[in-house]
Amino acid sequence: MTATVVETIGVAPVALGLPVPPFTPHAISVSLPTWRDNVAYEAGDKRVMDAMVCGYPRFFIGLGIRKLAEICAHKFGVDGESAMLFPTQKTADACRTFILSRSALEGVLAQARLIQLLICPEDKANRTILVNSEDCDCNGSASLLDLHIVLFSSEASQVAMQFWQHSGAGISSRLAEQCLSLLPEGSPTFSPASPPARGISFKSSNKHYGVKGTRRSSPPTIAEDLNADHSVYLEERYGRNLPIAAAAAAKRALHRRIAGVLLRDDPTGAQSPLFGHSTRGVSDVSEGDVFLYPGGMNAIWNAHQLALATRPVGKSVCFGFPYTDTLKILQKWGPGCHFLGHGLDSDIDQLEKILEEESKLDPLKPPILALFTEFPSNPLLRSADLPRLRTLADQYDFLIVIDETIGNFINVEVLPFADIVVSSLTKVFSGSSNVMGGSLVLNPKGRHYTILRSHLDSNYEDTYFDQDAIFMERNSRDFQRRIRVIDINTEAICDFLYSRSQAAGAPNAVIKDVAYPKYTTPEHYAARRIKANAQTDVEQGGYGGLFSVTFTSPSASHAFFDALPCYKGPSLGTNFTLACPFTILAHYNELDWAAQYGVDADLIRVSVGLEDTSELLAGFNLAMKAAEAAVTQNETL
Repeated sequence: MTATVVETIGVAPVALGLPVPPFTPHAISVSLPTWRDNVAYEAGDKRVMDAMVCGYPRFFIGLGIRKLAEICAHKFGVDGESAMLFPTQKTADACRTFILSRSALEGVLAQARLIQLLICPEDKANRTILVNSEDCDCNGSASLLDLHIVLFSSEASQVAMQFWQHSGAGISSRLAEQCLSLLPEGSPTFSPASPPARGISFKSSNKHYGVKGTRRSSPPTIAEDLNADHSVYLEERYGRNLPIAAAAAAKRALHRRIAGVLLRDDPTGAQSPLFGHSTRGVSDVSEGDVFLYPGGMNAIWNAHQLALATRPVGKSVCFGFPYTDTLKILQKWGPGCHFLGHGLDSDIDQLEKILEEESKLDPLKPPILALFTEFPSNPLLRSADLPRLRTLADQYDFLIVIDETIGNFINVEVLPFADIVVSSLTKVFSGSSNVMGGSLVLNPKGRHYTILRSHLDSNYEDTYFDQDAIFMERNSRDFQRRIRVIDINTEAICDFLYSRSQAAGAPNAVIKDVAYPKYTTPEHYAARRIKANAQTDVEQGGYGGLFSVTFTSPSASHAFFDALPCYKGPSLGTNFTLACPFTILAHYNELDWAAQYGVDADLIRVSVGLEDTSELLAGFNLAMKAAEAAVTQNETL
């Protein structure tokens, strides 16, 4: 069968299942170019699954990671055990604990155990593989790689995948690539006497977990066979990155960049950095208040773990309809959560009632642990009344955790209202769609700052792989410039689409509404939008690069998506325009539930890129014509 290909704005089309953009090592998005392809992907259709060579890393375990896990299971597993890989014993133990506790809740008798694997390279012909750190005599070699393996029985496969997806704590594809390059001669089996390992089975009635690891029968493509040494050479030779040995400098630059303390930012060392007070809205923020994680969801997971470790036990609140795994984290770790899924002022009214009722039950402790919210939310782009939430947090003594990924700190100032701010650096901060990363920032003016910072200082593990940090540092050097361009492009597109929507009163409109901070809860977004300041050279913040659009009929939505000439796939914040049928990908098995909160089944989410504005408008106009034609055709039938 011929692979699906759709024309894209200014670039070559990408076939189904290939990386987006094409030939991108460690790509975090994959081409799903038509509505039919997305539905088939969620349904586990063999046509689509056989074409997949990559995917979003928390949902699709990369081929390099999968290969390394199979090698480990082959060597160390018994009775068909599968393996999942983590960078530290602490994260591996968290996975094992989750497997055992969640399996017990589901009435499944599952087994899970841990093994530590040290790869101690001496030379190309003689690699040392150790399973106990006490046996290591590498004397702190910088090239020593430490893997922590969770081996589990087949009954635990679904639960193990839930941990991988929700926590984002698994090893990165670059770490797997380096491990594979250092394995002894004779790999991938280590020993021919080792029993064959059964691969992780993801088959489940829950397709959201069930199909992401389905094995494909097609051979690898050229995108998988890029030589690792060659790709590193290209990155260093042409100045795209600092040398591999400069990971500490890269992480230091990231801390400073995220803290907003750099007035002059030159990671190459040609000029000395110039520091000043933080531009994050709280002048006392320092680089020490910034903590890096291997992904945005891992930052959220760690923020919740931090709250559980430092505050009295209680349910959390998920305020607004969030990206799916935030809610899952709050539900599956700790005592659960209150879900206020609309994220409107009426939900704050409901929150006040919850706080009053919980306080009556036990006046001696806070009524909730923490409130988690996105600003604005994904995919509805709603912004909460942060001052009102902050007032309640101070009154009832709970934490506020704000995910600023969509708004980003160039456009909005949310830290003054939060105890903790988290962000997915994977998105617009990087922009290049080739590396994962996340950050957690503490508010030094927060009531609980001292205990939060003390706990992190004592317990934080740097699990952000060095090579990922180097790529992230390079990608983010021009993030402020890119955000300005993306903001302008997105506003132009949204103004065009909104003017032709029912919400704007357009006659015979096929668009129902456009969710975008300029039109959606605009008063709350505007209050937090960064104001221009000529004295400090600060530009006014924009509305961000993400919007969602809904249509008057499924046929219009599907036709619009299929005709839209841009990349199609998961993720957002990319330097190129990227669209997806969000609800299909994130809530395929719970469409009716999502609809209760205003998330239409046929909603299309668009992340706008750096392309020429006129080209983008022409492309969206083309998609509009396709949607209108589909409606006209249905009316004549």
